[in-house]
Amino acid sequence: MKTPIRFSAGILLLPLSLFLVPANATQVVTPSVQTSLATGAVNEVAIVPQDSSSTATAHLDSAVAALAKGDKTKTTEELKTGIAGLEAEAQQKPTSFKTKLLSQASKLKALLPLIPTGALGSGLLGKAVDLAKLASGGNKLEGLLAAGSLIGKGSQLTSGLSGIGSALSSLSGTSQSTGQSLLSKALSTVSKLDQGGLTAKAAEPAAKTQISSLLNLVKGVL
Repeated sequence: MKTPIRFSAGILLLPLSLFLVPANATQVVTPSVQTSLATGAVNEVAIVPQDSSSTATAHLDSAVAALAKGDKTKTTEELKTGIAGLEAEAQQKPTSFKTKLLSQASKLKALLPLIPTGALGSGLLGKAVDLAKLASGGNKLEGLLAAGSLIGKGSQLTSGLSGIGSALSSLSGTSQSTGQSLLSKALSTVSKLDQGGLTAKAAEPAAKTQISSLLNLVKGVL
């Protein structure tokens, strides 16, 4: 008698487990999925857009480095990629710097035939790249200024200012010293824009004035 009882109990438990497991699984998995979606952890990398202007200038810097090492093939590839990035930036994020950005891209294109012949030195390419970086940084900053409030955009502005700062070395005399001074003041001010509250509000007018002055200098140089 004991054997049939155990056997029938086993039969009863099996279908019960089949019905209970999916229900439990739903209760456990659903909060986890909801948490992941709420925090953005599942697709965090995919949803963060890459800055096309930063990518373009990175390729230009890579071209200069490659030429300094004598790698003409990589120099050509990186320069072409960087030029394409500048042109895309000019079309996707147009500002009053659009013409200047396209002009610098055109000047870089003119250097491409000189690479295979060895007629292009890394110093000359470096100066041309710096001017392109000034135009790209100016385009990025002016776009941010035109978008409205600068509060909460301190990191983006810092990125644009840093791009200009890395290219100021190509300038000479008064332009360089004035540019460095304006850059230093602007960097100090924009860092307050992410602090929120009264600090950010008080810093915004000064940031706009300082960045605009720097952009006017850059336009004059280009």
